[in-house]
Amino acid sequence: MRTIIIDYNTGNLHSVKKSFQLVASEFNAGEVIVSDRPEEIAKADRVVLPGVGSFDTCRNELLSKLGLFDAVYHRVIKESYPLLGICVGHQLLATTGSENNCKTPGLNWVPGDVVQISTSNPSLKIPHMGWNSLQFDYSHSLIDGISANTHMYFVHSYHLIPADYRHRLSHVQYGSEITAAVVNGNIVGTQFHPEKSQGPGLTFIRNFLLWKP
Repeated sequence: MRTIIIDYNTGNLHSVKKSFQLVASEFNAGEVIVSDRPEEIAKADRVVLPGVGSFDTCRNELLSKLGLFDAVYHRVIKESYPLLGICVGHQLLATTGSENNCKTPGLNWVPGDVVQISTSNPSLKIPHMGWNSLQFDYSHSLIDGISANTHMYFVHSYHLIPADYRHRLSHVQYGSEITAAVVNGNIVGTQFHPEKSQGPGLTFIRNFLLWKP
């Protein structure tokens, strides 16, 4: 099996790669490669889309590399191989983003809008940064071995509000309900960083690598 982490000039690729390689080695889940080459993505069994920064910048970088998005689209949408979006990579799955005072089209693979976190509690700072406890909206193989109230690591000022809440796998409380993870068919996104979430994060990565949607 081959897992490709998409390199499109955003995201902490080193820590993502290191975590995925650790889990893949432990569970004999094949090789993990960081690449922006369409011909390698065309052979991927798992696709990982990280992302750090603003929604519009990440989208533009993803679309700017010749053939990159087309390869991801074909492998994930046409051929139904699993994809995991992390942080802004998760937000890009939505229909629109609203960062930098503009509406930016997303991939629309998990319909919904990415909006700024809003809270009336002055003690809750934006960005939402640090550990927060997951609440699950339903059971799923992607969260096997992860109990409710498990803490994951977050760093973000915007979050995805799904058009269909059946796509929301988990959420956290931060003044209001904040989407933590979404699933739509073979596509999953996490607002938390599994690569920074220690044991529970590695468990989530394991579940993704072994997932058969």
